[in-house]
Amino acid sequence: MNAYDKSYLEKAQTTLGRMFDFAVYDLKVDLKEFFDRFIVSGVAYNFGYGDSATIAGKSGVELAYEVMEKTGENVRNIKPRYTVNRSEEYWTGWALAYYQWKTAISFSKIVEYMPINEIKALYSPYHEMDIRHFVDKMNELYINAKPETNLKIYRKRAGISQKELAEQADIPVRMIQHYEQRQKNINKAQVECLARLARVLNCNIEELLELVDMR
Repeated sequence: MNAYDKSYLEKAQTTLGRMFDFAVYDLKVDLKEFFDRFIVSGVAYNFGYGDSATIAGKSGVELAYEVMEKTGENVRNIKPRYTVNRSEEYWTGWALAYYQWKTAISFSKIVEYMPINEIKALYSPYHEMDIRHFVDKMNELYINAKPETNLKIYRKRAGISQKELAEQADIPVRMIQHYEQRQKNINKAQVECLARLARVLNCNIEELLELVDMR
C-alpha cells in the first residue's frame, strides 16, 4: 500500500529534492541538521501522509522556509539560486520521496535505521539506475539494520518464549519461528492467525506487519 495517491508522486519528488538542495546550498544548513528539523517541524509527517497542501501546494523553497520557521529560524530574506544540474542532495530528496511513497514508512522511521547521509551516499551508482534498484537496496539496508521482526520485538517485550506464544495463541511454534526468522512473510499470514498473536501480545495486527516487502 502506497503512502498516497500516485498522481502526487512526481510533484512530491521534485518538491523534496528542491527543498534539500535549497536548504544545503542556499540556506547553508547541514543536510542532517535540516532533515532533523524536517522531522521536528511536523512537515515530514504531513508530507509522508500525502497532505496535498504540503506535497503539491508548495514549492521546495517554500517548504524549506516553513521547516526553518517552525524550528525557530527566520530565513525568508534568502534568495534561492537554482542549480543547473541535480545535486546529490536533490537526488537524495527525489529518491527518498519515492521510497517513502512506495513503502508508506514514515520519514522518521526510515532514518531511524538508515541515516540521511547514508542514503545520500547511495547517489553513486544509484542515480544512474532505475529507481526500483534504489528501492531494493533501501529494503535490503532496512532489513539489515533492523534484524529483529516486529513479531519478535513484541514477543520479547511481552516476556514470553516462542513456545509460550505458540501455546497461548494456539499456533504451531514452527510457524512463529519461520515468521521471526523471515523464512515466511508475516504480511501474508491469515488474519485469524495475526489476530491471535496480537491478542496475546497486546498489540494491533498492523504492529506485527513488516514495513518492507520481503517477497
